Amino acid sequence: MRWSRYLVPLCMSAGVTLASFAVQAAEDDPWESINRPIFTFNDTLDTYALKPLAQGYQAVTPQFLENGIHNMFRNIGDVGNLANDILQAKPRAAGIDTARLLMNTTLGLAGFFDVGTKMGLQRNDEDFGQTLGYWGVGSGPYVMLPLLGPSTLRDAPAKYVDSYTDPYRYMNDVPARNSTIGVDIIDTRASLLSADKLIRGDKYTFIRNAYLQNREFKVKDGQVEDDF
Repeated sequence: MRWSRYLVPLCMSAGVTLASFAVQAAEDDPWESINRPIFTFNDTLDTYALKPLAQGYQAVTPQFLENGIHNMFRNIGDVGNLANDILQAKPRAAGIDTARLLMNTTLGLAGFFDVGTKMGLQRNDEDFGQTLGYWGVGSGPYVMLPLLGPSTLRDAPAKYVDSYTDPYRYMNDVPARNSTIGVDIIDTRASLLSADKLIRGDKYTFIRNAYLQNREFKVKDGQVEDDF
């Protein structure tokens, strides 16, 4: 259901067009006959449950509060960014994300205010799947995961490793943990409602191509050449 997070970065990733990437993306999807039904399940659940909840959340939540909550979850995500900066041997990025965490957690009141960005510390976006790709592990076939959305044979198991940098694993209060996860999911979906209008043509194909292009762009730190 989190496929829409890949649409905005897709439009920002210059160097490879979606059209030129489509042929390669189709070749990377040998399990399409399985992936499509899973996508349909995810999309139906998103259409009738998650998206309406996100729209309601956005409608009743004041903008400053919505921004603050979004910033707090991004601040939590900076822990994973920092861990993967280190694993990728990127000292400059690690230093920036360390400074962001310190500034936003303290001066930013647990991340409610994104002080780091205002100070010129631009957020990195790293995960363990990117780390594996950075060290030469191929992405493998495209995989559509139930509930979790698009992935690859490399990125899917990497999500489990990334879970160790999330606070939810260490929360013993089950209701509090589930509530926090729920708000995180709804906040993420609400922040991406505007991305829905970017979809063109077959939804499954568009999202697959968007995901694979975006992952290549991130793994190569934007150094992607158009070979078509």
